[in-house]
Amino acid sequence: MSSAETETESAVEPTVDTAAESTAPVRRRPAAKRPAKLDALLAAAVDRARQGVLEMAPAEQVGDHVGVVAEAERLVVHRFESKLPGYVGWQWFASLARAPRSKEITVCEIGLLPSEKSLLSPDWVPWAERVRPEEAAAEAESLADENRAEENNGGENNDGAGQTLDQAANDVDGATEAGQPDEAAAPAMVETADHAAADPDPSAEEATSQAGPAEANAEAAEARPETGESDLEAPETHRHPEASA
Repeated sequence: MSSAETETESAVEPTVDTAAESTAPVRRRPAAKRPAKLDALLAAAVDRARQGVLEMAPAEQVGDHVGVVAEAERLVVHRFESKLPGYVGWQWFASLARAPRSKEITVCEIGLLPSEKSLLSPDWVPWAERVRPEEAAAEAESLADENRAEENNGGENNDGAGQTLDQAANDVDGATEAGQPDEAAAPAMVETADHAAADPDPSAEEATSQAGPAEANAEAAEARPETGESDLEAPETHRHPEASA
């Protein structure tokens, strides 16, 4: 190879910028986060954590101490079993903390959280295996008792209905008999009516006699034709001889 060709190849080769490579940022892997160290003083303060939980829940709903976990430096969380109805598998918690070089413990937070057991559903059981033989026998016996009770109640209801109908019929007969006169008292009632017709009441006759002329005058007034002048003539007046003297 001649010297001219060597010079041409050297001129064609690209140049590398070493300054740009030196200034490019270098990515570093993040350091693994070390777990928080459990503070011995806070971890031993189980009674203090329980007192904090009792401020929120009654004593009968707070169970045994489950454990303690370090959340950060000088910060721990105590957990207690929950006996709250309807919250199976849940746990009461209390967060405790303290300042550096201080032994005074502070309750930061209390509450109720679900655990792993509360989030798990029960194992699935096929329908054929869910009803046990003793449960089926108990259900059959219960149905038989209900049927017998219904039959007994039905018979009592039928007897009661029959008695009600008989009582209603007796009431109707009694009302009919009460509305009609007794056969034994019928002749006496007829005799009393005949006696009243034979001997009329004097006061009734007097009232009838007084009412007779008034009714006659009223009928005559209606029958008389209307005229402009009155048809009644003034009666003649006669002077007594002694009065004229």
